[in-house]
Amino acid sequence: RPMALEPNPNIFANNPLDRVSDKRTDEAWLKEKMDDPESRYVPFYKLQPFVLPEVAPGDGKDIGWLPPQMVKPLMSSNAVTVLLGINKRGRALFATDLSAGENPEQTAFKGMGEFEDLRGLAMKGEITPGELAIMAQGKSMIDWHLRHGFCANCGYPTDMAEAGYMRVCPDCKAEHFPRTDPVVIMLATRGDKALLGRQPMFPRGMFSSLAGFIEPGESIEEAVAREMMEEAGIQVRNVRYHSTQPWPYPSQLMIGCHAEAETEEVTVDGIELEEARWFSRDELRAVLAGENKGFWVPPAFAIAHQLIRHWVDQG
Repeated sequence: RPMALEPNPNIFANNPLDRVSDKRTDEAWLKEKMDDPESRYVPFYKLQPFVLPEVAPGDGKDIGWLPPQMVKPLMSSNAVTVLLGINKRGRALFATDLSAGENPEQTAFKGMGEFEDLRGLAMKGEITPGELAIMAQGKSMIDWHLRHGFCANCGYPTDMAEAGYMRVCPDCKAEHFPRTDPVVIMLATRGDKALLGRQPMFPRGMFSSLAGFIEPGESIEEAVAREMMEEAGIQVRNVRYHSTQPWPYPSQLMIGCHAEAETEEVTVDGIELEEARWFSRDELRAVLAGENKGFWVPPAFAIAHQLIRHWVDQG
């Protein structure tokens, strides 16, 4: 069970729910839970979860977990509804997409709360880590369904099955499952220096760890070495795993690694990166402490921050 694991330092990890995968094929159980007044739904609108305002300043916001009788009348006949799991109180929790209709923030839910961007909520620290993880699960699942309404094999419209964890083609009988794309993100170090890079889309002054998608038939270590060479011209060895972060944009698993650089001369590819530089441990320690050194690194909600912090602290 997730709660028996060591805490993961990354936002969107540490999901506290029992996902009850053994119940997903039990149609009678599923229908009972979807109608159960004790069950709770979190509505999504255009991939944003419904959020309740603070009760008092400094209390933090709450996810808008609503009973079935408030949500089901707003669901279209083909609304994407996914079983998230069972919480510690035994309640079944669902995520449902209400994007097909009018924004209920202006109608049925007016004055109760609003639909908010998940990334913004994570950056501001306004929602507990466990609920952020559940929202990442819900956002990724809904996003997958909205993107995969047709069979990749024959093009026929597919149907949801297994509480939202499968789509089935009624024509060719092909089964389709939610996908998570693995991405390596790595901090290469050499002595007392670490390599960070800038993508053209980054905000001014921000440098981060290098990253890239793992290709078919490739190990994590091989992907780290390939991406470091392709993007920055750096050879690495001794790739070490640090932690992973679910990243619901739309559904990736960021695999954080450290690696030792065997070469130092940087040659950026000019496509993924526009610049890459070596930074000293003291420079990065100062930036993490809030000092202005003319550059900055991603905030604590990003796994790149955790990779940098871990290396700085080890020194």
